[in-house]
Amino acid sequence: MRYAVAVALHKRYWLPDEPLYVPMQAGAALHEDLGLLRDDTGDHISLRNPAFSELTAQYWLWKNCDAEVCGLCHYRRYFTVTPFGPRKTRILTLPQAETLLQHADVIIPTPRIYLIETNYTQYIHAHHAVDLDTTRQIIAERHQAFLAAYDRVMKRRWGRRFNMCIMRRAQFDAYSAWLFDVLFELEKRLDVSGYNEKDSRVFGYVAERLMDVWLEQTRPRMRQVRVLNLESQHWLKKIATFLRRRFLSDERMNQQR
Repeated sequence: MRYAVAVALHKRYWLPDEPLYVPMQAGAALHEDLGLLRDDTGDHISLRNPAFSELTAQYWLWKNCDAEVCGLCHYRRYFTVTPFGPRKTRILTLPQAETLLQHADVIIPTPRIYLIETNYTQYIHAHHAVDLDTTRQIIAERHQAFLAAYDRVMKRRWGRRFNMCIMRRAQFDAYSAWLFDVLFELEKRLDVSGYNEKDSRVFGYVAERLMDVWLEQTRPRMRQVRVLNLESQHWLKKIATFLRRRFLSDERMNQQR
């Protein structure tokens, strides 16, 4: 079985010597050539990388690669099933992925737990509510069967992030077709001219939430696997930012009433 898990990157960085992975320059049409497989050949959306982030690599795989198992990870984030040892030695290997897929069609990240936030409120405290509200309208119009799943996912206090996955071809094609249909329509309807640089990556952020919607509705055979970060995560800073967004946003909302 042929595997192609894209490692999306936009700058020079250490890469694992592991046949599971295909290093791919995401947004290649906009940056200096890194000498890697590029996402700006064939049928591609490379120029939309500032708004779609690593999804330009996923789109390229979907449209241009015929591997039987496809997936996406980042140059700093990989799946892992190895609990101990140096980080670079714990990255998921091809034999480990093959073992996981013996009884699954999809490998996905373990979810993040939010406790004091739902998926919806966590997003709108960090970005713009119109992003998710418009997404819901699109699903209601174009994929009505997914609407109840969307509402359930938005009310949860846990969710998967990073747009990371490894999927058998049938699931990867079905997920990508559904995902990009929603995102391309969202792109038509949103006015992001006033968004800052971070919020302009809106379609990548929305996609992180939509993966759970697709999984909730289609219910493929899944294996949840931990995400390994190659760099320190500064959790105290992340938690402080999370709490600041949560409570300052509520304070602003109360002042506007």
